[in-house]
Amino acid sequence: MSRLGQELIQGMKEAVAYVKGQANLENYRISIPDEIDVKAIRAKHRLTQKDFAGRYGFSVTTLRQWEQGRRKPEGPTRAYLLVIERNPKAVCEALYGSAHAEKRGDQARIAISA
Repeated sequence: MSRLGQELIQGMKEAVAYVKGQANLENYRISIPDEIDVKAIRAKHRLTQKDFAGRYGFSVTTLRQWEQGRRKPEGPTRAYLLVIERNPKAVCEALYGSAHAEKRGDQARIAISA
């Protein structure tokens, strides 16, 4: 087998181990994209700017500036926004506690059920 073939097989084995939680996470680096579409994240969860900002700890002014392209979220904030996009339930549970996150009403259930 060629070297490329061996590298592809090794890469797939590592990917499977990672997904199964069997990989040594110290060997991996997280890559945070330079561009984050904040408006799309907010729209995905059907929240107004006011509700999104309040739920996740942003000021409405800052949120509007991101959405209008006047400012961009910096590194840690981009990572936080990715977590909000991918697992809003985990964010709500971390911020409010699991019992409180479930009691936040219909909009909260929409946001954390994704």
